[in-house]
Amino acid sequence: MKYRVSILLAAWWLVGCGQKPAPTSSAVSATGTGFSATNPVVASAPLHTAVTAAATVVPDSTDDSLPRALVLKSEGKLADARALLQPIADGTNAPEKVLLALGEIDSQILFSPAPAPEKLDYTVEPGDSLGKLARKFGTTVDLLKKSNNLTRDLIRVGDRLRIYQGHFAVEVSKTANTLAVTDNGKLFKRYHVGTGQFSKTPVGTFKIATRIQDPPWYRSDGKTIPYGDPENILGTHWLGLDVPGYGIHGTWETNSIGRQSSAGCIRLLNDDVGELYLMLPVGTSVTIHD
Repeated sequence: MKYRVSILLAAWWLVGCGQKPAPTSSAVSATGTGFSATNPVVASAPLHTAVTAAATVVPDSTDDSLPRALVLKSEGKLADARALLQPIADGTNAPEKVLLALGEIDSQILFSPAPAPEKLDYTVEPGDSLGKLARKFGTTVDLLKKSNNLTRDLIRVGDRLRIYQGHFAVEVSKTANTLAVTDNGKLFKRYHVGTGQFSKTPVGTFKIATRIQDPPWYRSDGKTIPYGDPENILGTHWLGLDVPGYGIHGTWETNSIGRQSSAGCIRLLNDDVGELYLMLPVGTSVTIHD
């Protein structure tokens, strides 16, 4: 109940896609998206592909490394598979198939109890709670539960948890319409997104200020559109930025992904924004560039 109350309080001041909320509303506003969403289409499969590049050029060893990495992945040797692909993915003009494979491997490492060098095996101590541990390790309660196969918030003294000690950041390219998640400066996963029409998405470095699952939407005429209503255009999750009027959210309009199609917000397929919601805590850096 405590987490629900805090979510509602956060939603009270959220604004979405350039619209101003009513002072008493608990919903997110994102009016000028250009899509009616009166006939929502449920996203079928996430697009976990990547387009942009890092600074280092590496030899083209894809033909050898990718098959080897996929074999390691099938054997459950996820960290070894990642180690083969990471240098290629961080290089210039990394092949799409490598970026896709790396993202899938990283997600499998993150969202499961699979071992990895950056994971800490932690024994629950007196006074611990998932909320306290999430704050201590800079993660989310949702990720702690997902990665440890927990079905409830209760933990007991002596329980063993495997905690991913990452440092995530987000980089959005308006030109490429991509969103890259990095972990300690290395590419973790990249997604296709929709950005603002006429370059309305702001440029700069911001932070995630609020996180809302099943967000209601505050329409420009003052009406609150609850989650689940076909008219609600925000999809399944909202990650509000610390710049009024903008955030990262899902969408039912799958054909808007990969285009400059919104009133300024960054939109993803619902499966993709659901992953971001699990992994990105409040305070995560979000850099947006042209």
